[in-house]
Amino acid sequence: MDVLSRPAEEFENDTSVEAMWAMKAYEHAEVYFNILCSVDPKNLRLTPEDDLIYKIFRDEFPTLDVKLIIENELKSTKEKAKWRPFCERFKNVVEDYSYGTLLRADSTQNYGEENSMLVTRIQFYAIEIARNREGINDLLRKKFSKEEISPKTENI
Repeated sequence: MDVLSRPAEEFENDTSVEAMWAMKAYEHAEVYFNILCSVDPKNLRLTPEDDLIYKIFRDEFPTLDVKLIIENELKSTKEKAKWRPFCERFKNVVEDYSYGTLLRADSTQNYGEENSMLVTRIQFYAIEIARNREGINDLLRKKFSKEEISPKTENI
């Protein structure tokens, strides 16, 4: 059994589990960014439920500017109250919907200490699907094609 799939109550404040979660989130970020820089994001499907996620996201968050996500705003008490029911809609639809996942705050930049925040997997999907469909991630292939495209590892 994968240790990360065991109930949280079993671990208390186990730093080794926190390190495993951080490593898993980092690996996911690295793979995702490499894909973004290799293919046309408009053609990218993150889940079998992309259409549903995007529709509900834009119905519930029609004015959210996904180009630049301000962490304090996203995680404010008011916004958490809006996001909670959105996320729970996908509990039985999207696997690992509540897993911690790294999100780039500024969509024009790579992952890095100043440009990464931890969100739920469904928030990541909603924001990144919107970025892909709305053409926001399009410039990444041009911008990062000649650079190393692994996330910046300092203090993530």
